Amino acid sequence: MSELIKKAKFDKNMTWQQIAEQTSKSVEFVVSACLGMNHLDEKDADAVAACLGLSPDVSVALQQFPTKVWDQTVPTDPAMYRLYEMVGVYGETIKELIHEEFGDGIMSAVDFNFDLSREKNEKGDRVKLVISGKYLPYSSW
Repeated sequence: MSELIKKAKFDKNMTWQQIAEQTSKSVEFVVSACLGMNHLDEKDADAVAACLGLSPDVSVALQQFPTKVWDQTVPTDPAMYRLYEMVGVYGETIKELIHEEFGDGIMSAVDFNFDLSREKNEKGDRVKLVISGKYLPYSSW
């Protein structure tokens, strides 16, 4: 499904933003669904398939609850590796600060969203990535 969507996106010279504008979801969520890591409701899945000229089978596939599996090796794609590197360098710091601010727990990746935007800077444009996840305390028993 993902390869069909990416090919149709390329063939139609569309951006992810243009595709997402056909739905009720954010561009970030639509991309994650099109890449197989989330699902869309019927209306949004139909809109994605229609704007890309894809069959109803693609809409049905977009509506399925995915098995969220990814390659567990260190990524070699430079953009993905930088995110991996950030977690490697700052992960323990982020964990410590979460614990200090909230207590013993984690940030949810289920009740979660993110926003990516361009930030102008005199030294060169910057990628601004804002992540927001619900705090989940660990239980004691």
